[in-house]
Amino acid sequence: MKEVRVRFAPSPTGALHIGGVRTALYNFLLARKHKGTMILRIEDTDQNRFVPGAEEYILESLAWAGIEIDEGVSKGGPYAPYKQSERKAIYQKYAQQLLNEGKAYYAFDTEQELEAMRERLKSLHSSDQQYGSGTRMQMKNSLTLSDEEVKQKISSGQPYVIRLIVPPNEDVKLNDLIRGEVHVNSSQIDDKVLMKSDGMPTYHLANVVDDYLMKISHVIRGEEWLPSAPLHVLLYKFFGWENEMPQFAHLPLLLKADGNGKLSKRDADKAGFPIFPLNWTDPKTKEFSTGFRENGYLPEALLNFLAFLGWNPGTEQEIFSIKELTEAFTLERIGKAGAKFDIHKAQWYNQQYLRTKTDEELTAYLLHSLEKESIECTKEKALKVCASMKERVTYPQDFWEHGKFFFITPTQFDEQLISKKWNDDVVKYLSSFVDEINQLSTIDALIAKSTLEKVAQTTSISSGKIMQMLRVALTGGAAGPDLMMTMEIIGKEETCNRILYALKNFKIKVS
Repeated sequence: MKEVRVRFAPSPTGALHIGGVRTALYNFLLARKHKGTMILRIEDTDQNRFVPGAEEYILESLAWAGIEIDEGVSKGGPYAPYKQSERKAIYQKYAQQLLNEGKAYYAFDTEQELEAMRERLKSLHSSDQQYGSGTRMQMKNSLTLSDEEVKQKISSGQPYVIRLIVPPNEDVKLNDLIRGEVHVNSSQIDDKVLMKSDGMPTYHLANVVDDYLMKISHVIRGEEWLPSAPLHVLLYKFFGWENEMPQFAHLPLLLKADGNGKLSKRDADKAGFPIFPLNWTDPKTKEFSTGFRENGYLPEALLNFLAFLGWNPGTEQEIFSIKELTEAFTLERIGKAGAKFDIHKAQWYNQQYLRTKTDEELTAYLLHSLEKESIECTKEKALKVCASMKERVTYPQDFWEHGKFFFITPTQFDEQLISKKWNDDVVKYLSSFVDEINQLSTIDALIAKSTLEKVAQTTSISSGKIMQMLRVALTGGAAGPDLMMTMEIIGKEETCNRILYALKNFKIKVS
């Protein structure tokens, strides 16, 4: 295999979609597996759709995810510049080459004239309404105008585009590493614009020229570019670069969780999960979108989740480090079918990765949250809280969000449960329990458990009947971490005070 050189080439037209992160990941994994080069190229030829801040957002997103760039924007390299808007002269040179060789032509048609052509063909019930081999000789271009007319129009500043001459009825084929051999008849391809009237290239010309000049070995991109691939094959052929053409791999779409259609931002918003890696505020609309990072997803968990959206290792293993993903990854194990985006699976991955962290690492998350809330806490207490909650959290912020009762006395309680379960036996049992605790010098999980058992014997009331109400009294809710450890962490005095508050304020339902 020749040297592996891959590129991730996003457009700075807004926030980087999570599907783009998956594309970047697959490129990165292939490069690392074969000790190749990962290139970042910014494709900003569509100046009308350029969004300020989008390029910086892309760079920050990749850095947060841990997708390292070897060459390109922000890194430099032997094929700079890596921003297409700075490569205009290069594209103009190659467009001129196609013009000189009779493989492209100037077209001066206005929008009104193009629309009139389409309407005329529509009225004739033509199935082909493209600007191509069947229509180009009826239009205003350098194939139908004299050389003198063409020169006059250009020198007078009349707007024009440069179009590719696509040959009629030619079989264009490419071997896609994911989809196998793809055949398209050239009659289905119109005479695509290569250079726009503003002097900027279209994606088609720019990406082919750049991939060739930057010696790209594999083009790994979304399925939406598959219809354009035959055109790109033609361009490689017209330039005489067929032997240098990269291998193509068009990735499957990301689908909604039910598999019904492509995943969109609207779908994600409706379901209440992010679709961008980081928080993003659109500078034009001021619309705010939350990101995976700010939602509490760990980058390594997100990458593991994204890797499995289309690819599988052929084994039962689901948890992969980046090193393991790199070793196992092959393009051949990427499927053709769309991948369902199940946010619950992403949450599961996050849970698994959080559980692999040490209590010390988890404590840093909790202490950060407590600092923002101006709550003081010893490291010893924070360690105990994290250890008790480790198996119950999905996100780092859950240690605070679901563990506030360790630091703040609850003021709200599960009223529905109280109305069902608060009764005379509970009052009797908890009253005796408080009396027993008050006689102790301190309390820990073992002492709490033995004291509960002792009270069960003296009152002849099963501790199982009162545990839910004890939890509600101490935490406000019906679920949470180990109750014995909860009492150890909040301490003897706070345990007594919370139970006494419940005994005074919780009411027995009168039937």
